[in-house]
Amino acid sequence: MVHQNEKASSQPASTPVTSTKIWFITGASRGFGRVWADAALKRGDKVAATARKLESIADLKEKYGENVLLLELDVTRPEQVKAALEQAHAHFGRLDIVFNNAGYSLVGTIEEASADDIRALYETNIIGPVSVIQAALPLLRKQGGGHILGTSSNLGHVTLPVIGYYCSSKWAFEAIHESLAAEVKPFGINVTIIEPGAYATEFGSQESLKFAQGLDIYTNFKAQFVDGLKTMERGDPEATPEALFTIVDAENPPLRFFLGSHCLPWVRAAYAERLATWEAWEDVSNSAQGQAM
Repeated sequence: MVHQNEKASSQPASTPVTSTKIWFITGASRGFGRVWADAALKRGDKVAATARKLESIADLKEKYGENVLLLELDVTRPEQVKAALEQAHAHFGRLDIVFNNAGYSLVGTIEEASADDIRALYETNIIGPVSVIQAALPLLRKQGGGHILGTSSNLGHVTLPVIGYYCSSKWAFEAIHESLAAEVKPFGINVTIIEPGAYATEFGSQESLKFAQGLDIYTNFKAQFVDGLKTMERGDPEATPEALFTIVDAENPPLRFFLGSHCLPWVRAAYAERLATWEAWEDVSNSAQGQAM
């Protein structure tokens, strides 16, 4: 199967589209969502900025006036998602970019996290973005196209301990968007998965993390893991908007885009290891095929 923009990887400098764009961004109160909303408005685009609490984004209205529409939105409430998208579309007349950015991380080992912890994570990181997509698609089809973006992570390809459920949510996020890209391409709708590495955003703050109830047997392991994270080199989030604009302005945007310099080497090594394992066991795998039926 040919997926969206497989040729784009060899043509990153496709002819840019420079017209003013209208964005719908979830999770615009902090982190990347805030950086990107502010940058889009600074360059003269218009933004429907959403957050769970309007006061957290009120200053955007003070700075950018009529170019910004502030909307209260909890992505785990499908009716509110649909109403917000329809209001934004009606207000601006179209939506060029629908950006699924809201999300958080669950800290806890696989054994520690409860079913309720996991459900809540998936409601925000997977079901919420799907609600946005499903509400946006009729609007984008009617207007003849658009661009759906989603903030994933390099952890949509590799994993770390202690945040395994967060990683799993991003693996699901990646699969959903890859299937989506093939399904909506005939309608003139592009899909791009933004995959950041480690950045110095508020994503590691208490507001963006939830903690599973701990078990004593993992205390030392988790402490070592957290200490390792503290020494990890982080990118500057303020350096990211121009790269993002290159993606949204491209005539042929990629399906996947790594944000930062650390992602590709890590993922390349991970896939090399996987291929080596599959190939080492290839004879055993092939023996399980049986006779053609």
